[in-house]
Amino acid sequence: MKILNPLVRIVILLFILNSNAQERPNVILIMADDMGWGDAAYNGHPVIQTPALDAMAAEGIRFDRFYSASPVCSPTRMSFLTGRNPHRSGVFTANHGILRPEEITISEALQGVGYETGHFGKWHLGTMTDTENDANRGAPGNTKEYNPPVLHGYDKVFATESKVPTFNPMINTDGTSYGTAFWDENNNKVTEVDGNLSGDASKVVMDRVIPFIDDAKSNDKPFLAVVWFHAPHLPVVAGPDHLAMYPGQSNKKKHYYGCITAMDEQIGRLRAHLQAQGIADNTIITFCSDNGPEVNVDGTAGNYRDRKRSLYEGGVRVPSVMVWPEKITQQIITDEPFVTSDYFPTILDILDIDLPSDRSYDGESFYPLITNTNFTRSNSIGFAFHYQPNANQRNQLSYQSSDYKLYGQDETFELYHIKNDPYENNNLAGDSSKEGILNEYDSIIQNVVAICER
Repeated sequence: MKILNPLVRIVILLFILNSNAQERPNVILIMADDMGWGDAAYNGHPVIQTPALDAMAAEGIRFDRFYSASPVCSPTRMSFLTGRNPHRSGVFTANHGILRPEEITISEALQGVGYETGHFGKWHLGTMTDTENDANRGAPGNTKEYNPPVLHGYDKVFATESKVPTFNPMINTDGTSYGTAFWDENNNKVTEVDGNLSGDASKVVMDRVIPFIDDAKSNDKPFLAVVWFHAPHLPVVAGPDHLAMYPGQSNKKKHYYGCITAMDEQIGRLRAHLQAQGIADNTIITFCSDNGPEVNVDGTAGNYRDRKRSLYEGGVRVPSVMVWPEKITQQIITDEPFVTSDYFPTILDILDIDLPSDRSYDGESFYPLITNTNFTRSNSIGFAFHYQPNANQRNQLSYQSSDYKLYGQDETFELYHIKNDPYENNNLAGDSSKEGILNEYDSIIQNVVAICER
């Protein structure tokens, strides 16, 4: 038997490893900011134009019962990256706490198996600087909350700490500086010299995503791109081209509808670019929102009850779709409950990466849904302790198991058969036949309280 030269062996091994790497799917995880369940045409909005999202819903998985892990921004984002309930990491509400260094993120997991990783858009899990005033919390000497994405497994970064105007993101409508900067992976502030920062904010973000994809492809590496758009979070501003798409609407509606359509166009641009590069089929793209629509804007949660900052359905049930043309070859519509905590275990499951065994996970892989449309969720979903300065929104929690949902605020509990009563019109808490369910849920909630208060 001929013995191969050791150098030849190494070359063959590297070729095999590289081939395996290229067989791994690229992953793009997209999230909108404050987009309501009903703010997409595919979910029935009669005016807003979302052709790219509509196409994804028609071609891939349409999640009709998908939840953000919190009714506000930062906690949901923590769950998105880690697969864990946000309260396990101390991110109880927006602008409080950080993504702690001991957490293992999806970017770290994929970076560890050879993926190029990038974070683009909003961050909201800590500050981008501790040397100057920036956004909500960035300030000289604020080292406690200094926590840029690059500390969590990203090779490339183009991100803001928090919100920006959805058009001309660096300036207020009066022409003054907005006070929030984009920062890169070297913790440098991005300026106009480095590239365009004007016009539609979703395009500004996508202008950085596409070169990142091209670089990864040229290096024969799979990639993870986390793309967190700012739209349609306040300040809601649309450019002239998108305002003109909604004649006859109020000025406020024109801006809201326009910035969503502008974001949708960038998703369509992304998909077209992947197709042109010949990598669309083996690229996973997911989309969801971080919570329900803001109060006093023209977003809608459809017929679901309440909005952002509420644990009723309208605050946490959000639009969500997924495409992966190589594996999902026809539309799948599911009304099983899913949550942002599911992304981490799902992507690791797809890549055959074991979940770290030294911590608890609240998400569940929905990879089996792709091969078995009769998939039934086994994990329950808990939304615990939503603290807000507004006294009317304190101490909320909810828990969903099987067909029922328990909702509580300040120790007053309501029970809904959420499968048959998704709009939460019929409180069953006074129904004596449901006492067993209430007692079971109460025991679960008390155990969760005890764990989180440790």
